[in-house]
Amino acid sequence: MSLTRLLAVAKKEIVQVLRDSRSLMIVLIMPVILVLLFGYGVNLDLKHVPIYVYDRDGSQQSQDLLKRFQASDYFEIVRVVNNYRDLARAIDDGHARLGIVIPWDFSQRLHDGRPAQIQALVDGTDDNTANVVIGYSQAVVQGYSSDVQLDWLHSHGQMAKPTPIRVETRTWYNEDLESSAFIVPGVLALVMSVIGAFLTSLTIAREWERGTMEQLISTPVTPFEIMLGKLVPYFVIGMIDVMVCALIALYWFHVPFRGSFATLLISSVMFMIVVLSMGFFISVIAKSQLAASQIALLATFLPAFLLSGFLFAIEQMPIVLQWITHILPARYYVSVLKKIFLKGSPAALLYADLIPLAVFTVLLALLATHSFQKRLT
Repeated sequence: MSLTRLLAVAKKEIVQVLRDSRSLMIVLIMPVILVLLFGYGVNLDLKHVPIYVYDRDGSQQSQDLLKRFQASDYFEIVRVVNNYRDLARAIDDGHARLGIVIPWDFSQRLHDGRPAQIQALVDGTDDNTANVVIGYSQAVVQGYSSDVQLDWLHSHGQMAKPTPIRVETRTWYNEDLESSAFIVPGVLALVMSVIGAFLTSLTIAREWERGTMEQLISTPVTPFEIMLGKLVPYFVIGMIDVMVCALIALYWFHVPFRGSFATLLISSVMFMIVVLSMGFFISVIAKSQLAASQIALLATFLPAFLLSGFLFAIEQMPIVLQWITHILPARYYVSVLKKIFLKGSPAALLYADLIPLAVFTVLLALLATHSFQKRLT
């Protein structure tokens, strides 16, 4: 292998990128846009859920219950209505995610020590949001119910029995349950898929479409030198973009970084080789920039977005999809990213992800190496 010939091919590829404004925009702007878009645009936190209230009792007790909802960060009482019709219309129009109806005998039942019920109308068009809202509202009501029970026992001269079981919750790794801490690290996998697979899928296909492949074949440059010369610029660009995205995650979104920088670098290098190899292989077999870009999108970006655990927990997917995720390199890289950033797991505890990622690195690098031959067919 000649370093001079390799650098000449690399220089040629850099000139191609600089002349292609679309590729240049993807290289420079897309990584930052993706981090900011997912960091701000995708929010899984439910706070200040709008609720409408129909208080038929109008007592001090009902107001105390409503104050519990208002004091919670999860709810915001938008309006108090006087009939069911306005409450139903607010939920139908999307102005309220939750409607609370307090019955006319609410305070009387509490005074008599009888069970009292309130009605909660939940917008179920988004089942995940509905389930979370139901859980939050039940927690507020149960807390109020416990206090009412204690007050009633004290007012009747009875001693309150201690609660036999009490749950004390402590959240590890993402103490504030911020969505950005969960989402932003995984964006690195999307960035590398775009830079690595999407752009490199155009390298060989571009040569065929522009008619320069014949000139390239006639040179003494070996197939391996052509492959390395075309991939090295994208490898360097991709690693720079990864570092930029990591810095944005740390200093802009304040995502905790508890692991080893060396482990992050090694795993990123392996995944970059994986996506570069996939993109180069796609470029060889497609021989058309349009077809290559579409195949790269389907083979790398979409699986990294949907099936890697980036947004959706793999454990909650159907069994068939869980099996499919085992052949996706992005699954292991996203898992490594989250463990490095949030858990601070040492490399010794990441073997279940690093070993498969290393295997994919070797196999796809070999596939890319043997896929390209200097011939016109």
